[in-house]
Amino acid sequence: MKVKRFFAKSMAEALKQIGEQMGPDAVILSNRRVDGGVEIVCALDYDENMARQSLGEKASEATNGARLAEMQAEQHRKLEDELSRSRSRIRDVREKRAVRSQGYAEAPFAESYEATNKGFDEPVAASVNSNPDYSDELARMRAEISSLRDLMSGSRSEPEKSGVNAVQQRLAERLQEFGLGPDLAVSLSRRHKGGKLDDGWKQALKMLVAGVRTPAQEWLDEGGVYALVGPTGSGKTTTIGKLAARYVLRHGADSLALVTTDRYRVAAHEQLFVFGRILNVPVRVVDESHTLDDILDELSDRHLVLIDTAGLTSSDKGYQEQLTELARSHHKVRTHLVVSATSQPRIMKSVWHCYKMANLTGCVMTKIDEALTLGESLGFVMETGLPVAYYTNGQKIPGDLHHAEAVPLVRLAVDRLKALQQQSATELLSDTERPRETA
Repeated sequence: MKVKRFFAKSMAEALKQIGEQMGPDAVILSNRRVDGGVEIVCALDYDENMARQSLGEKASEATNGARLAEMQAEQHRKLEDELSRSRSRIRDVREKRAVRSQGYAEAPFAESYEATNKGFDEPVAASVNSNPDYSDELARMRAEISSLRDLMSGSRSEPEKSGVNAVQQRLAERLQEFGLGPDLAVSLSRRHKGGKLDDGWKQALKMLVAGVRTPAQEWLDEGGVYALVGPTGSGKTTTIGKLAARYVLRHGADSLALVTTDRYRVAAHEQLFVFGRILNVPVRVVDESHTLDDILDELSDRHLVLIDTAGLTSSDKGYQEQLTELARSHHKVRTHLVVSATSQPRIMKSVWHCYKMANLTGCVMTKIDEALTLGESLGFVMETGLPVAYYTNGQKIPGDLHHAEAVPLVRLAVDRLKALQQQSATELLSDTERPRETA
């Protein structure tokens, strides 16, 4: 990701500069009026996940993509200003040194300054290094400028490719075919110091098993208050129906209750009320007259309470209100994020950032049966640290609901990869054997 700041007298002139220097794919992160015109901060190959990583903990303050872009632009301004100050300090050191000591010729200073300003590709003249204090100061500032440039360009100092042997490289490629992101795949492959590819593959799978956290006990047996949050279409209500049906089959309907906080959409409660009527389980609605805590107080005698929520985005009315209500309840509400396995990793991460303010204690993976590979889901839970409580692999109630365990999940992901590889091989063979049309 390349970020650059533009100054111009007018917006039209600034946009012209952007088009000439960065092309039509540039993304505007921010624009504002400054003395003498306008300032625009743009990025090429803008990646929201990369932006969040570069911002670190501050990224949690970004409630939407626009705010994240503004924060990224502000960070770039600060880094660029710091870079300018570092260059000024080098000029000051150069001038002071020239005044103090007449023994140094102008040429070495010019060469050393030029080398510093161009990225230190050429060694500094020996006559400059003869003064330890000056060379130490110069080296310190060179390192500072180099670090700032890396930060501004969004690049990280990664190990040289020469340090990656052929087995590690092939292992990283297989892990990416499995569905893991490039960073996680490379990280796991580098832990395999030597040996055959199959040995490294088995070692990587064991590390995946160790990295995927799952609870030892099911909600249905442990009891408590559980809320499912996530975007529209992720499968929250259907998953609650599966959980409720399984609970009734095991323990009966008397100790179960369903609650919904979705008072924002017309007919939002219909599916949950259908489940309630079929299972003979009460369904309560959080609204202006009944707060979540009031309803949970009334249901305190129930062994298990399942809470369905509205699939709101950060720009929707009620988004903040709903999550705050869950996070600040005086009841122990264990909020779980519902994530579709068919989502792209970037979308999974974005959803997690949107809902983590609700004090997430775990997640539920849905639509496992519809995903080509499951490495994306496993990588997501490893990177976020969210324990996987359940996963679903179909629409059958309650049959297609499974209590998550690390080993079966990873084995399922391996089987899915094998099936995909076999399908690709079959298609390739069919294309090869298909007779060519003659003119």
